[in-house]
Amino acid sequence: MKGKFNWDTLGIATSLACAVHCALLPLFLTSLPIFGVNLIENFTFEVVMVVLAFSIGSYSLYHGWKRHHHSLLPLSVFSIGFIFLVLKLFFAHYETWLLIPAVFCIIAGHVLNYRSCQVHNHAHADDCDH
Repeated sequence: MKGKFNWDTLGIATSLACAVHCALLPLFLTSLPIFGVNLIENFTFEVVMVVLAFSIGSYSLYHGWKRHHHSLLPLSVFSIGFIFLVLKLFFAHYETWLLIPAVFCIIAGHVLNYRSCQVHNHAHADDCDH
């Protein structure tokens, strides 16, 4: 059985995992430090999650742009989301106010990319070299 791997689906799942981590972990798993696990306030873990989500998302959006739709809208929405996400790392006092638009824009960018790829199976533009 042949199937194509959908990078947008992985990007959406990664973004949702990040949102779950940021929103639910502090509420339900506050006892983790008792066991020596500290993921709630671990800056390194936060940076790794952001880099992972950015890497997967960037590849997914580039692939959709290059091979299918040539639209910069998904990449623009995704980039705005990541600006908010990076700002969240440095301005912890505004974490919730920055996280909500970040997650919304990142997921919206993936959804726009996915829909654009479905509509334009392979759109050629003047700059298309394949």
